[in-house]
Amino acid sequence: MKHLNETQRYTIYRMHKNKMSQSQIAEYVGVSQATVSKELSRNCNSLGHYSPKDAQMFADMRKERLHRARSFDASMESFVRKMLETKQWSPEQICGYAKSQGIPIVSVERIYQYIRKDRENGGKLYLYCRHRLKHRKRYVGAGVSHIPNRVSIHER
Repeated sequence: MKHLNETQRYTIYRMHKNKMSQSQIAEYVGVSQATVSKELSRNCNSLGHYSPKDAQMFADMRKERLHRARSFDASMESFVRKMLETKQWSPEQICGYAKSQGIPIVSVERIYQYIRKDRENGGKLYLYCRHRLKHRKRYVGAGVSHIPNRVSIHER
């Protein structure tokens, strides 16, 4: 995946300031029009103005914040298992607590995946969830009943 650099951001700024269209800017910079659109909307300041200096700063902050992928290691697994079994916390509560205490943790969805995998392998972790991983599919027309021997409005 290719990211915009500072030179491209200054080019976008100058061309946007000169009232050029996003498609013209994208063609000149060599990126898609969606990239220019996202860049202009994502990196605006509080007044709604685009600044390439601020945009680069925001991009650097996002890159620094999300630079490492967390893996579900043994310590994380034991922490999640302990919280589920002893306190019967939901994955949302586990993640919230871990983030507030500065404990590295994976996402809520990854914890749910771990619980489902444990259930498939004969484990009992799902029993500690309040809803026990129940999934009820609700159909759109489930509440509609049909009237027997009804007469169409055109035939009345």
